[in-house]
Amino acid sequence: MDQSATKAVTETNDRPSTAPASLRADHQAPDRLVLQRGIFTGPSAKVSDELYAVVKGRAHRERLELRLDKGASAHTNTYFGRFAASYWQRWTTVTEVWATMVLDVTKRARIRLVASDIAGHRRIIDTAEVTASGPLTLTAPLDQYVDGGALWLEFDAIGGELGISAQTWTATAPDHVRPVAIAICTFNRAADCAETVAALASDAPILAAIDAVYVVDQGTDLVENQPRFQETLPVFGDKLRYIRQPNLGGAGGFTRGLYEVSAVNEHADVILMDDDILCEPETVLRLNAFANLTAEPTLVGAQMLFLLNPDYLNVGAEEVHLHELKHGQKVSKALRNTSMLKKNQERRVDAGYNAWWTCLIPAEVVAKIGLPVPIFFQWDDVEYGIRAREHGFVTVTLPNAAVWHADFYWKDYDDWARYFSTRNSLIVGSLHADLDGKAITRQLFRSLAEHLVAMQYGLVHTTLQGIEDFLQGPKILRDGGIAALAAARTGRADYPETIKHPAATPPVRSADIQMRRAGGEPSRVTAVLIKRAIAQWTGRTQRGLIGVTREDAHWWHVALFDHVVVTDASQSGVRIRQRDKARARALLIRTIRVLRRLRRDLPTLTRQYRAAVPELTSRENWERLYGIKPD
Repeated sequence: MDQSATKAVTETNDRPSTAPASLRADHQAPDRLVLQRGIFTGPSAKVSDELYAVVKGRAHRERLELRLDKGASAHTNTYFGRFAASYWQRWTTVTEVWATMVLDVTKRARIRLVASDIAGHRRIIDTAEVTASGPLTLTAPLDQYVDGGALWLEFDAIGGELGISAQTWTATAPDHVRPVAIAICTFNRAADCAETVAALASDAPILAAIDAVYVVDQGTDLVENQPRFQETLPVFGDKLRYIRQPNLGGAGGFTRGLYEVSAVNEHADVILMDDDILCEPETVLRLNAFANLTAEPTLVGAQMLFLLNPDYLNVGAEEVHLHELKHGQKVSKALRNTSMLKKNQERRVDAGYNAWWTCLIPAEVVAKIGLPVPIFFQWDDVEYGIRAREHGFVTVTLPNAAVWHADFYWKDYDDWARYFSTRNSLIVGSLHADLDGKAITRQLFRSLAEHLVAMQYGLVHTTLQGIEDFLQGPKILRDGGIAALAAARTGRADYPETIKHPAATPPVRSADIQMRRAGGEPSRVTAVLIKRAIAQWTGRTQRGLIGVTREDAHWWHVALFDHVVVTDASQSGVRIRQRDKARARALLIRTIRVLRRLRRDLPTLTRQYRAAVPELTSRENWERLYGIKPD
């Protein structure tokens, strides 16, 4: 390949990136805007075709075409096949949609446009008996779906074969279509990122609708060195920009995309996208169409399906409980950890924010509220969503638009990321809520006590690090998190139970391990916590080497023993915990001192963090972090 192609898209870090010409101006809209296409098979063999269409009888599927043999039938009352009528009626200016398709009919076919309500009850909106090949359009008003319901198509091949192609859901287009860019943040997931970029290039209509793709590489295993990336570059033409910069976490990587795009066009939207997803390119089309038709500027997020269990939905919509420092909370009545082959999301559920595995940020939001806070990792998407809502911008998590992302429950809670989760939850809580210092310190003490009795001393240390750095005030964010990341990782090396060992060759004799299963959760949790703490303190625990599975690794079970081999959540190894009274005592004293200071200083710190937001989120601050020399 001509190396000039790579050089043409690689940007130096000491100045703003150049931008493709198409990103600089709005686009002329067609008469009708495609809101969603009929997709009949997924982007990977890992994905069930029944997430797209369910077929009875013999049929042949292609990405955008379905051919039914005589007597076969099919419907798109599926995760990706449904049209989320409730969301379109509630949040957009669309009042009617057309379901258009091209049919190849050998004898006779029956087509039905069908709807559901909040309870999933089926009703027929429009039908057609077709005896000749050609285009067909069925129409549906969006007038009875505010609280729930969707639309889909049903096909019957009667007496002969039936081919369906070029199936689209369309609506009257707006006056213009805003340009849109995709920003992908990556750190040492070069192969994954290259595949995500290639997925976008694989779909010509999607590629045509994208005005720019920014790949922000913060790692040392470079995406530009991947053969897959090099193969894909010519397909993008001048649309792809490859930027290298220091590792400033997800916040720094995604902000770079927002920074670059808003610098060249204050009316261009940005879709933030993780590097390690399995990308469904159709999701880009659906998010972009929705954003162009919302009644008011709206953050539009994709849902997350599990990568290892591809038909399972993570959650229908999420919210944050700031006074409890908890994000990722399921919105009431939303589906969670649900197979979308078995259940559909009929009810409209309104999100508090959307995670940035894939999320569209409208240009108006960046213009009004500025850039994200440089908190490196975790809670950055939460904070931005909350701040946007405070300024009048809601978030919609759009059903039937999703990507596949690594399953969260395969990640162990006890890792370095807990530092950022703790520190940033306190920062975001202080920025957007009047936290009760007494309640917060009581909650944190309870959590730390559970970790102590479970012999997770490194986890306690990591959590305390996060609180201690929050107590330093906004200056801790001065370098964007680089020093904090190094400290969070190196500090854990002093705690043996944070090290993962191969299950077959742990540093203990396997013959000595005795497996112990856990019972049910205790009914009097506080009393049991006190009892376990006393037992751990006095050494009245069961001796010997005990094995505990991941599903049984509850603090109230592990605390019964003094030496435990626990399966890591990743199922790739084990960790060994051992009672250490001296270490537990030192951590307990440190916990009391830190929480006492947190309770005392929280009001002052709240004022300091809030006062710092304009500077922290300014273009000038991010330029300093990026090392950019503005023109």
